[in-house]
Amino acid sequence: MSRRRTRIATVVVAGLTTGATLATLAVRRRTAPLHVRTSFRQRNADVLRLGATVGANYATTSARKLFADAHRRVELDRERELRTAEAVTERLGNMKGALMKLGQMASYIDEGLPAPLREALAQLQSSAPPMSGELAAQVIERDLGGRPEELFLEWDPDPIAAASIGQVHRAVVFDPDTGTERAVAVKVQYPGVADAVATDLRNADLLGLILKQGFGGLDPADMVNEVKERITEELDYRLEARNQQHFADFYRGHPFIHVPDVLPRFSGAHVITSELVDGATWQEMLQWPQADKDRVGEVLFRFVFRSLYGMHAFNGDPHPGNYLFHPGGRITFLDFGLVKHFSDDEMHTFIGMVKAAAYDHDIAGFRRILEGAGMLQVGCPSPDIDVGEYFSTFYESVRHDRSVTWSSDYASRIVRHTFDRSSPIAQYATVPKAFVFIQRINLGLYALLGELQATGNYRRIAEELWPFVQGPPSTAIAAAEAAWLAAAPSAPTMRR
Repeated sequence: MSRRRTRIATVVVAGLTTGATLATLAVRRRTAPLHVRTSFRQRNADVLRLGATVGANYATTSARKLFADAHRRVELDRERELRTAEAVTERLGNMKGALMKLGQMASYIDEGLPAPLREALAQLQSSAPPMSGELAAQVIERDLGGRPEELFLEWDPDPIAAASIGQVHRAVVFDPDTGTERAVAVKVQYPGVADAVATDLRNADLLGLILKQGFGGLDPADMVNEVKERITEELDYRLEARNQQHFADFYRGHPFIHVPDVLPRFSGAHVITSELVDGATWQEMLQWPQADKDRVGEVLFRFVFRSLYGMHAFNGDPHPGNYLFHPGGRITFLDFGLVKHFSDDEMHTFIGMVKAAAYDHDIAGFRRILEGAGMLQVGCPSPDIDVGEYFSTFYESVRHDRSVTWSSDYASRIVRHTFDRSSPIAQYATVPKAFVFIQRINLGLYALLGELQATGNYRRIAEELWPFVQGPPSTAIAAAEAAWLAAAPSAPTMRR
């Protein structure tokens, strides 16, 4: 590999791991039309400039720290963190596409981020520089055959949210199906973002090569291909609309889980229109009393695993910016662009793993399932007990019948453990395609529960959801959900 390609690979990996973790910090709202840079050379140049800026910040600070006392060294580190946050905000946040999406997926996982970066992230998690209202109107006209002022009774050209591949506007429509006016959210994809994503995903292969160097047993091909497929699927708003409506139908009438209905008459390949919902943001909800946050944690947990076990599907990007919170614990879930559907065989493996590790405590059986699933190479010299300890960390909170309080430290510990290169087992472990997003879903959920500091007996909650137990209701939320389950009409696609 040439020196230039080596340098690109190194900086790209920084952008997709540490740098991209902060991509959602971008919030500078601009009124000028957004221009999405799409060429491989342009976008690599952006990443290279970011790497050079962050590297220069680090080098400058290191030089000054040689001549500083302890107190001044702390100040220099903080100044460097602030400069680095600003650089990431300015560069990756304006790039849109897959780099920003990968950053958004990872943004709230790492509790070890410096305080200035986490504070900025807390304020700006669901914001990004928007495109102009006129540009959004042009996308709508191409997709739906008319300008927003013609299609909608009311249209707000200023977006209420902007993210990695699209932004959301408010509008009012006349719904001929109901004969009423409805407030709606209109999600519009950035023009040119598909080309930008295709360019970014060429860098994903470089990420796989570097991961291979760090984990001797890792076959990065499945991991990289799965990420590519899911992020590419997210560009298809028709597919996203079908996914969202599937979840809306499944959870219709649920006492605590709400998914907005899609209006297909006002949706297309690059536009999704659904019912507009108002509610508290994640950051606003974090100011609620702890008892309310405990209910939020329980509903999040139930939503994830009810969807996995009941629908064999879930959103591979459980981002808190896509949730709206209501009094009493009810949550509205938005954005179903990164949904992963699991086969019956894949679900059989997942269920077998949790049963062996957390319910039967069968370490030898757990190892056999890991080897059969391709997560652990046959012939790994580590004893069963070490293998069980290495892989069963995910089940720690549900292995015993007791009340637990989730912590950010626990969530971070799982992340660090997952990517721990020091363990001899890591050289024999890999992440098969089916497990890429199931791990992402688990890590995302644990990070959110840790930030909530949610308390509850999650073993009993899990037993209600585990298909091999189907335990009795253990909380007030469970009792309300049981009534919903009993009243819900049966359907072959709804494994309730």
